[in-house]
Amino acid sequence: MSNVLKSTAAAGALLLAACGGGPPAPEVKKGAPAFTAVDPAAAAKVTGKAVFTGKAPANKPINMSEEPECRKLHPGAARENDVVVGSGGTLANVFVYVKTGLEGRTFAPPAGTVKIDQRGCTFQPRVLGIRSGQAMTVVNSDPVSHNIHPMPKNNREWNQGQAPGAPNLERDFARPEIMIPVKCNVHNWMRAWIGVVDHPYFAVTAADGSFEIGGLPPGSYTLEAWHEKFGVQTASVTLAASGAAKAEFKFQ
Repeated sequence: MSNVLKSTAAAGALLLAACGGGPPAPEVKKGAPAFTAVDPAAAAKVTGKAVFTGKAPANKPINMSEEPECRKLHPGAARENDVVVGSGGTLANVFVYVKTGLEGRTFAPPAGTVKIDQRGCTFQPRVLGIRSGQAMTVVNSDPVSHNIHPMPKNNREWNQGQAPGAPNLERDFARPEIMIPVKCNVHNWMRAWIGVVDHPYFAVTAADGSFEIGGLPPGSYTLEAWHEKFGVQTASVTLAASGAAKAEFKFQ
């Protein structure tokens, strides 16, 4: 082949490549996300308590007269459990989570599922936390039909009935959201709240108002404590390696 023909062929090949007519470019595979690793020897924790100051409001009675099976499950008078104040003013069902301080960090997907049970014609627990993308199992332990209806603003809304003895439901929430209200369309007194976060650092206060958030990397954080009736409180903590801090949230 003459030099002229060789040059023409080479120019044609370059033109085809420039116009997208050449062989496809090799696929560039993205690497796995870099998850934040927390050294167990340096991990820190926050413990604390939520308390209510002043006279706690009385929980309202629930009228279950139209659902005899529900009424049978409550020999005494059934009452709302939106405010659970214990001895010394301890406050249960407060959702506590790290609001700021973890920016730019990504954590490995959670293992296991979180369960919410329809038991005694109430949602149990009333307040729960879950990771974004984590599986949530919905159980109906009652002899009556229920309906679980989360009403998020930042996630997809869904609404599903569950008869007695029906298989458990499996759902998740793709994005963080504080807090998602949940209701039962069959029994209007049934309420729950779900806090969805993109990290593992959250807790719900126990009957004695206590909480613990462990495994934190050293750093400075803002904690937010949320209660369905009394709003939010915040606290700032700074944690050294292997350190510990306390935070108390006072609601009124």
